[in-house]
Amino acid sequence: MKSKQDIWQNSELKLYLGSTAFSGIAFAMQQLLLSWTLIGILEIPAGQVGVIQASAGIPGIFVMLLGGVRADDTDPRTLLIRVYLFAPVLPLFLILIVQLQQLNIMSVLFWALGMSACVSYSSPAQQTILNRIAGTSVQKAVSATTAVGFLVQILGLGMAGTIDKFGLSPALAFQAICLGFGVFAVRRLNPQPPVKKKIESSFRNIVYGFAAIHKQPDIMQTLIINFTSSVFNAGAFMTVFPFIVKEIYDGDALLLSFLMVIFYAGAAVSNILMIRLMPLVRPGRIFLLMQLSRMLILGLMWLEPVFWIFALACVGWGLNMGVTMTLARTIVQESATAEFRARIMSVYSLGLLGSAPIGALILGRVIDSLGILNALIPAMSISILLFLYGIIFTNVYEYRSPS
Repeated sequence: MKSKQDIWQNSELKLYLGSTAFSGIAFAMQQLLLSWTLIGILEIPAGQVGVIQASAGIPGIFVMLLGGVRADDTDPRTLLIRVYLFAPVLPLFLILIVQLQQLNIMSVLFWALGMSACVSYSSPAQQTILNRIAGTSVQKAVSATTAVGFLVQILGLGMAGTIDKFGLSPALAFQAICLGFGVFAVRRLNPQPPVKKKIESSFRNIVYGFAAIHKQPDIMQTLIINFTSSVFNAGAFMTVFPFIVKEIYDGDALLLSFLMVIFYAGAAVSNILMIRLMPLVRPGRIFLLMQLSRMLILGLMWLEPVFWIFALACVGWGLNMGVTMTLARTIVQESATAEFRARIMSVYSLGLLGSAPIGALILGRVIDSLGILNALIPAMSISILLFLYGIIFTNVYEYRSPS
């Protein structure tokens, strides 16, 4: 077991951070590539964009739960290798479609569905490996991993932002190359045999995972808050944000890329700062306060400020998201038992990846009915309600870290 003091001398953690970087670049590109292909290239209305994004993402919910079961039952490293071997086929397929000049909603949906399944199936395996190599320094390891994830997202988004200048195919080729390098990187990790081999059906094991969550109120309440928040906040970032950039500020793919880059830069900075402060004794209190502060940031965006203020609000939104995302993962990951950790983390990841398509479906309709900026109001309202819910009805505010 590694102590808190020597985490940066942990060679396995360094290998893990490297193995997630390549796949992280490719997966980070996906959101911008999908959004701008639908909005900027195919020029599809907001309501239809929301439906397509939801159709691509919602099946990933079930894939993610299955991925959690498989990561508990088998070597999660082997699972990652298999996913990263298959994933490059998907952007290569879309390149072929583009070259044949057959790009349409169905071909984009097929590619998006496949990429969503890869992200969902691999996410629990990535997260459960982290606990095994971090020892007692889970908080710092989570923060370091999240910071690296945000930094590589900046690189991926920068490449994705060149769509208008160089075309869709070069960005897709870069995505495929990064996924290919991910295979070689993850092979450098040591094998990670399962804690306990399961012989029950996958469905029964999924049920056992939910039962384990129900027995731990801190985990269950954090997951509820995180999921509800993600429906409207991640949904707003996924669907409302690109429309604000394109329609309100007359932006192109490069401007959207720039604003997403500074958003994730803010998230990375917040995690780098948290590493210096960790371990936190009461991370639940900060988690809930960040829910409340997000209302002010989105409220500033809703006022349609001049562009430089809007850009600063993007940085603030990223700082906020970086803290809330890391603290939610920290509470869940350090509280979960080893036997059920991957399944519990699959439900956590579901709250991040599975809720955004639901939010996209809802907020796409809100844009059509009430306008682009008014689609931020649900996220502002839910931020207040979640803060009050967490303070009054849950134990999250009083949660104490076992580290």
